[in-house]
Amino acid sequence: MIARAGLNRVVPRGTLLLAIAANMPDVDVASWLGGTLTYLRYHRWLTHGLTLAPALALVPAVLICLLERRWTSFRKIYLVALLGVLSHSFLDWTNVYGVRMLLPWSSEWLRLDTVNVVDIWIWAILLLGIAAPALSRLVSSEIGARRPTGRGWAIATLLLLGAYEFGRSLAHDRVIAVLESRIYAGGLPRRVAAFPGPGNPARWTGLVETESAFLLYDYDLLMPFDPASGRQFYKPENSPAMEAARQTDTFRVFLDFSKFTLWRVVPAPDGSAMVAAYDLRFGDPSRPGFVATARLGPGGRVEEEQFSFAGAPVRQPK
Repeated sequence: MIARAGLNRVVPRGTLLLAIAANMPDVDVASWLGGTLTYLRYHRWLTHGLTLAPALALVPAVLICLLERRWTSFRKIYLVALLGVLSHSFLDWTNVYGVRMLLPWSSEWLRLDTVNVVDIWIWAILLLGIAAPALSRLVSSEIGARRPTGRGWAIATLLLLGAYEFGRSLAHDRVIAVLESRIYAGGLPRRVAAFPGPGNPARWTGLVETESAFLLYDYDLLMPFDPASGRQFYKPENSPAMEAARQTDTFRVFLDFSKFTLWRVVPAPDGSAMVAAYDLRFGDPSRPGFVATARLGPGGRVEEEQFSFAGAPVRQPK
């Protein structure tokens, strides 16, 4: 869409250039070969940071110059490629997963929580931007009119996408304001958060953290909010089993990523225990999403540690 909006007139093979550049940050998907924990550690890492963006932009810029067999427009091609690379990190910044954009100076996960990792409306807007000019060209060819370039549709698509993101941001702020204005179990919340779903813009998952528990809400902006309707998950007291799990590589990586962590400790009669930590942005004990687990033997030593994104845990090499 950015290319069709006019940049394909500025540089040769603008669509190809921007398509490659916009996907360059995801070269870190190669970390999946090392297992799910390695992927969690390195996904949206340095390749998604502002520091490495200029280097990543060199790859598609050089490729296009090689294909064109000329270097006279390299600076212009490079700047367009840089725009493509930055567009990727910007979109990642808007969703609930987040992005470590300030590496290596800061490893903080930045996120706006305005859209889901997969948002069907973003896909719909972009598909409309592809289908509408194609249909328009078909009609023009039938009546013998001049074929449209699609530039107007591309600009309209980008404006619509921006309006959608802005509307989502306003809805997010509204949910946060409502959650912060209520009393829970006789006290004010320590933290609140709101996570969008993939479909209905009015439906959100509201999260409230109190001193002793997490509360999860299926929040509908079109309906009155009931503070007593939340699903409550009590926080366990700190224990040697939790401390042992924290020292493992699996839990260190997971806890660096997870911002709303619910712990569960299940002791066994023989003194062993199972420890689990859930990232409440993506699930809970009844519907597991991102979860780290550790199995401790009777002596309190970690015998097995695992991490999974969903479903059955995947064993990590020790």
